[in-house]
Amino acid sequence: MAFDFKKEYKEFYMPKNKPGIVTVPPMNYIAVRGQGDPNREDGEYKQSIGLLYGIAFTIKMSKKGSHQIKGYFDYVVPPLEGFWWQEGTEGIDYTHKENFKWISAIRLPDFVTNEDFEWAVHEAEIKKKTDYSKVEFMTCDEGLCVQCMHIGSYDEEPGTVSLMHEFMEKEGYALDITDKRLHHEIYLSDARRVAPERLKTVIRHPIKRR
Repeated sequence: MAFDFKKEYKEFYMPKNKPGIVTVPPMNYIAVRGQGDPNREDGEYKQSIGLLYGIAFTIKMSKKGSHQIKGYFDYVVPPLEGFWWQEGTEGIDYTHKENFKWISAIRLPDFVTNEDFEWAVHEAEIKKKTDYSKVEFMTCDEGLCVQCMHIGSYDEEPGTVSLMHEFMEKEGYALDITDKRLHHEIYLSDARRVAPERLKTVIRHPIKRR
């Protein structure tokens, strides 16, 4: 049976719908950086998702080709994730989505090296005749965070974020969002197929001891 990160690492992908503290280890990702409203049909964000999955599945299906990745095991491609911020704004202003800056990302298994990633980009460009130069190999070390499962539309996230911040303050922590530690979301539902009120999204914020 294929390794499923969501099932094997439930503390990172399937938290309860009440806030909790977690220490997240370093993880490698394929990532695309961009800006603008994620809901625009012709926008950078939706284009980035296609680029990410093109590389993600090239790596996953490498087992059927000539490039054999050392330590490879069969796995389910992890869910789409996003790191979000707005310059000059404290927190997130959902009324001005055109000001979003973001990093779209998909986690990589630990056996995938930067060299394997570069092979996948080259392979995908040849086979799919698409420019994948925007995709990068990224390592993220989030460390200490507060997180919560948000159930509902993305526009209702501020309510869950408020609960997270109240909880962390009661537990003796302070928010630690910086240019290196960002508002982080993990998308467990496909917004094209799931009603907004049933969407499941992990929301994670970096924190530090007060």
